[in-house]
Amino acid sequence: MLVLDAGNALFKSRDSGMAPDARPRAELLLAQMDAQGTTAMAVGARDLVLGVDFLRKQTRKSKLKLLSANLVDGQGKLLFPASVVTEVGGLKVGVVGVSPATPEPLPMEPQATGKAAGSTMRGLPLQPAIAAEVKRLREQSKVDLVLLLAAAPYVDVVQVADSVEGVDFVVQSHEGRGSGIAQRQGLTTVVPPGDRGRQLARLELSVDGPGRFVDNSEPLRAKENLRIVEMSLSKARERLQSTTDAAGKRALTEAVASLEARRTALEKTAGQGATQAPRTHLLSYIQLGADVPADPVVQKSVERVEPPGSAAH
Repeated sequence: MLVLDAGNALFKSRDSGMAPDARPRAELLLAQMDAQGTTAMAVGARDLVLGVDFLRKQTRKSKLKLLSANLVDGQGKLLFPASVVTEVGGLKVGVVGVSPATPEPLPMEPQATGKAAGSTMRGLPLQPAIAAEVKRLREQSKVDLVLLLAAAPYVDVVQVADSVEGVDFVVQSHEGRGSGIAQRQGLTTVVPPGDRGRQLARLELSVDGPGRFVDNSEPLRAKENLRIVEMSLSKARERLQSTTDAAGKRALTEAVASLEARRTALEKTAGQGATQAPRTHLLSYIQLGADVPADPVVQKSVERVEPPGSAAH
């Protein structure tokens, strides 16, 4: 199992750094990510609320790696590692992190009232930074799989997915889009990770050969859609038989033809589940609601930051 976080996890908003519980909350989240075996997290805009130095100090002794292939200081030096390579299930996996691109330099640390601005940082354009790191992982580290943790706007991630070769999956965070389905986008597959800790996304991979990944949920969705289309087709045929109006017959004939074509396409997709592809993925979600019991030790730590009955709890 490989545990990852797409970023934007530590603070509730970009201007919440002055809240009394902001720092202890972020410290607790980072500590628990490390304790629970999280391998890497991308550095997002909502992770930089207390600055770069805060993140570095909090993870200096942890196994959790904070990643960003495009976040640089004023001299153009990377502020965090661009990627990490790990082995999972006999596969060599490269994990790349990326932060939002910024048109102008930003303060590296929160600016105190009455003090001059200090060092700056900047998010470089996503596509060149990701492409260079993926190429390095493929050619030098010889990884079998590349995962991109993209703590960047969805529209920017889609452009990357359409143009950068060598990325198998992208896990995107920035706007809080919530759960959904894995979407084939250009040369890769974009995976929604859930939102604000309410869901845990689980991506199961089967890698038994070369080729593109096939979504194992597509045949299941096709079977359900096929059932709906067949019901609609049956009703359309019944109406066609009972309709005497010429215009109505033409419209229903076209509708029947369209539904039959749709049925044929769905039957083909549904039948793909019978033959296992060499590379498959299946996305599901674990809803972290009241039915998932809390760890007593972790619960006590949470309640020290957000006491029961408080607005934040």
